[in-house]
Amino acid sequence: MPRELPDVLVILTDQQTADAMGAAGNPHLATPAMDALAAAGTRYRQAYCAQPLCAPSRASLLTGQLPSALGVTGNEAAAPDGTAPEPLLGRVFAEAGYDCAYGGKWHLPELDLPEGRGFRRLHPAGDDAGLAGAAAGFLREPRPRPFLLVLSFLEPHGICEWARGQDPKTGPLPAPPPVAQCPPLPANFPPAPYEAHLPRLAQRAWAHTHPTAAWREDDWRRYRQAYYALVERVDAHLGTVLAALREHERATGREAVVVFTSDHGDGAGAHGWNQKWALFEESVRVPFLVGGPGSTPGAVSDRLVSTGPDLLPTLCDLAGIPVPPGLPGRSVRAPQPRESVVVETRWELPGFNNALGRMIRDERHKYVCYAWGDHREQLFDLAGDPGEMVNLAVDARHAALLDRFRALLAGHCARSGDPFARFVPATTAI
Repeated sequence: MPRELPDVLVILTDQQTADAMGAAGNPHLATPAMDALAAAGTRYRQAYCAQPLCAPSRASLLTGQLPSALGVTGNEAAAPDGTAPEPLLGRVFAEAGYDCAYGGKWHLPELDLPEGRGFRRLHPAGDDAGLAGAAAGFLREPRPRPFLLVLSFLEPHGICEWARGQDPKTGPLPAPPPVAQCPPLPANFPPAPYEAHLPRLAQRAWAHTHPTAAWREDDWRRYRQAYYALVERVDAHLGTVLAALREHERATGREAVVVFTSDHGDGAGAHGWNQKWALFEESVRVPFLVGGPGSTPGAVSDRLVSTGPDLLPTLCDLAGIPVPPGLPGRSVRAPQPRESVVVETRWELPGFNNALGRMIRDERHKYVCYAWGDHREQLFDLAGDPGEMVNLAVDARHAALLDRFRALLAGHCARSGDPFARFVPATTAI
């Protein structure tokens, strides 16, 4: 008798850094819905987006390819030849017999899901409360086939508007409490010695996006308060969805696969940084929670995850359907874990040619290389320096380690056809 296919729910938030939830040990916000997901399954602490920017990351999540392989490296979400990426996720699951629905932000490049992309549209973008309600209605409907439901919430992306003195698209936030009651500054709030020059040049050139030049410490604490309030706002909508999912599971007697992640993170004040783009941990590391049949409740894993390439193989593995051939990612349940993970970035700024960067990390160390600028190479021991405050690349005692990571990044570029290869410094003779 054929195996019954499980229902699959994928939940995306927008611009949520990995540590912005209670389950990650953060005492400055309350996220009961996210915490419940973590308690029911596995939380992957070392999960990284493909690129800290909306459209490239979303293209990667839906296709299983890195942005550079797709030619989608900016928010225009089209390759140089003008073609949009072909999302595989909906098509793969539809061909396996799934009812595939997508609600919320699409951004490839259309804000809302267009026709012919492998899903039917459940709800438009920008209305998180309406999306949660539509999802609850979907989950309460009887249906003859298993479903793949992808819910793409807008928050906490509203921190971008808040930083500019505007209301988030999901509505204004309450007045902040006194500064003494706002979250403290992170330990890595100050810019580090020997940090890369390129991100700071972009920060100064893009004042609309980074309106923080004259901010003082109190302003940053209010920013963190607002950011966490927006995470709590979206968590409340997740609660609505999860309550309906529990009803669905009780009615059907089947446990659904649930995966929760975000397209990228936010600086959240670390290194005096708001927004994304830069390859700081806060911008590139994202929540990744996996629950469902066979999950170990409350498990925490330090297995490296590249959420873009790895999401599609993971969902196929959890659903028990074949993984499309030729994809570079692997399921988080694969016997052999990743030895490294790569993140790409690119700034789309007038006058900034080749404003590119790459990072690669293994279990302990992280190497960052920007195409140009002072101190364009960064090397960190994340075990001893999780805040990325000590750049080992400027210390000759770490020359061998620096060369190893240059070779790792060059090897990745060669295998994947990444054009960033020409910016990777050659290794030195040891």
